[in-house]
Amino acid sequence: MRKLLAPLFLLIGFMAFGQEEPTVVTGKVLNAANDVAIENAHVVNLNQVKGAVTTAEGDFEIPAKVNDTLYFSYLGFKPIRVRVTNDWLKYGAVKVKMTELGIALEEVVVRPVQLTGYLEIDAKNIPIYENYRYSISGLNQGYEGGDHSPNAVSRVLGAVFNPADALYNIFGKKPKQMRKLREMQKDDEIRRLLQSKFDRQTLMAVLQIDRMDIDEVLRRCDYSKDFIESANDLQILDAMSGCYEEYKVLNR
Repeated sequence: MRKLLAPLFLLIGFMAFGQEEPTVVTGKVLNAANDVAIENAHVVNLNQVKGAVTTAEGDFEIPAKVNDTLYFSYLGFKPIRVRVTNDWLKYGAVKVKMTELGIALEEVVVRPVQLTGYLEIDAKNIPIYENYRYSISGLNQGYEGGDHSPNAVSRVLGAVFNPADALYNIFGKKPKQMRKLREMQKDDEIRRLLQSKFDRQTLMAVLQIDRMDIDEVLRRCDYSKDFIESANDLQILDAMSGCYEEYKVLNR
């Protein structure tokens, strides 16, 4: 009987170990200059692709385990990365201090539109920005042809039938990072985070690519310059995800 009980206890122990819940780390984000809590700072676990936002008191909690890297960002502050350690898990909440950036605004020249009161003349003087998207049979993602022009359609077709290796340098060499695109789309907190950001910093940190690579991906998929420059990070994420799916189709 004892011989039967020993393996049974071992089996139960292994099952309990395998069902261990993911670890959650907690902390507080502060302004390094005055120790004032930072509300709505963004926290992203770069390894598990999970997001969180700090409370009014600067507190946060996020799933993480030892050696995961947490990425902290907030408008006007320098983003930082913090590695999760055994001590953090052992002793609980830690204080993460962010340093404020000095932002120098560049001079912006605003050119007023002079209206004459004559419709035919004013219609020609007022700038109109139009970005057209085209749908191609067999692909579930449209293509943005840019400004309306005689060669807009040929630009679209050129992007679609461009050899698959045109995107391989970005997608093919980092398949693990590109798979994180899907994970980011599934996390509601990250989606809310990206919706309010326009700097591409979080995307670059998670995907481990630079801003030039992001812009190049969108250009290869024929997104307009206006979209690339003005879209928020969530729109860029969705656009890159769609482009990646199309790349996989073309690469078959």
